Amino acid sequence: MKLEKLLTSLNYVILQGESNLEIEHIEYDSRKIKDKSMFICIKGVVTDGHKYATKAIELGAKVIVIQDNIKIDNEDITVVKVEDTRKAMAIIGRNYYGKPSEEFTLYGITGTNGKTTTAFLIEHILKSQGQTTGLIGTIENHIGNKKVESERTTPESLDLQKLFRQMKDNGADSVIMEVSSHALDLDRVYGAKYKVGVFTNLTQDHLDYHITMENYLKAKSKLFQMCEYGIINIDDDAAAEMIQTARCKKIYTFSTKISAADFYAKDIVITAQGSEFTLICDKGKFDVKIAMPGKFNVYNSLSALAATYAVGINIESAIQALGMVVGVPGRIQSVTAKDGFSVIVDYAHAPDGLLNVLNAIKEFAKGNIITVFGCGGDRDKTKRPIMGRIAGENSDFAIITSDNPRTEVPDTIIDEVEAGTKESGCPYIRITDRKEAILYAISKAQKDDVVLIAGKGHENYQILGTVKHHFDDMEIVLENI
Repeated sequence: MKLEKLLTSLNYVILQGESNLEIEHIEYDSRKIKDKSMFICIKGVVTDGHKYATKAIELGAKVIVIQDNIKIDNEDITVVKVEDTRKAMAIIGRNYYGKPSEEFTLYGITGTNGKTTTAFLIEHILKSQGQTTGLIGTIENHIGNKKVESERTTPESLDLQKLFRQMKDNGADSVIMEVSSHALDLDRVYGAKYKVGVFTNLTQDHLDYHITMENYLKAKSKLFQMCEYGIINIDDDAAAEMIQTARCKKIYTFSTKISAADFYAKDIVITAQGSEFTLICDKGKFDVKIAMPGKFNVYNSLSALAATYAVGINIESAIQALGMVVGVPGRIQSVTAKDGFSVIVDYAHAPDGLLNVLNAIKEFAKGNIITVFGCGGDRDKTKRPIMGRIAGENSDFAIITSDNPRTEVPDTIIDEVEAGTKESGCPYIRITDRKEAILYAISKAQKDDVVLIAGKGHENYQILGTVKHHFDDMEIVLENI
């Protein structure tokens, strides 16, 4: 594609070189440069792409896109200056791949918890209507019925636009994606055309990156300045600001507390088998049953129903489709041991997520609740004692172990978690090795007890140092019950 066409809709200055070049590849990683490439100098959290411009030229880059003033000695290289290379990459990628998000209905889901489940529920409803879908999220990406491993919740903008194009070429009518706060703050989704945006909730997480909750909220709110319809959980304290700063054509609200909400759930019943509630909306009153326990799954269901209703899907058909969903990988996955106790594996890795799943378990647990949990290394340290206290206050016995310690010392992380568990007065034990911790919990469980293994959910690895090692919580459980 011609350089001039790639730069359409951008404010730019060509500092040197030709503008009528043919570009065959676009990269932001200098190691992937090929001949006739454009290299975009991205400022990352760890490093700065401007440092690798010379290396990119050596490997065959013909165009360098910069935002900082750097010296390019080779006069045969075209240098394009923009104000923000991240936003520029999003637009260049959109142009290169033919503006794919304008060719299907795009749903974005943001929030601390519930993104993955809501995305799966929306996908299920859309498929029940005969649509071909794409899904982008934490667990995996779906291109039609093909599952592709997901490296991060929301890909970089260039990779995202490529994925959009693949999905459209595969016949996608709709694409549903989780939109992380990092992605919004780093403009990975800049320039994408969202039909529907969903806000699930906002609780403490990712403060290692955002520093303050105000910054975290501001990042999340960006989605509702980019979508036509906003779906907002008005039971959340952040809802008012989300609505105030939104630029949506219309906002639909959902709630389990406020009857004036557009989608209101009442008469909620939670059992070990699932959840039931009465939905009140402008189309009437409906009984909803889902095979997923927990009040938070009532919220997830409300958001999925509102999101699909916004684009014209019949509410009764959507409710019927929800009733057929059997669960989401790594989200309250339950198995029953031959000795009569249950083991639940869940991805809860933030304070609110852990509290939600423990509250859901308390709704149906007949025996003791034994919780195995930890906190990830190189991440928000302030949540560690908070999660320790939550586990202690809502469990009969707690086992503090490693999550993904990454480059931190596992026992140091456990020390910080332990401070909160001690405050709760709950009996607990420290077992640094996660497999040993799971096996200990299983050995301790008796009939009617519930063992919760929290933090990793669908993940089939553990990160020790900088290396991923195979590790699957559910795999260990199934081998030992």
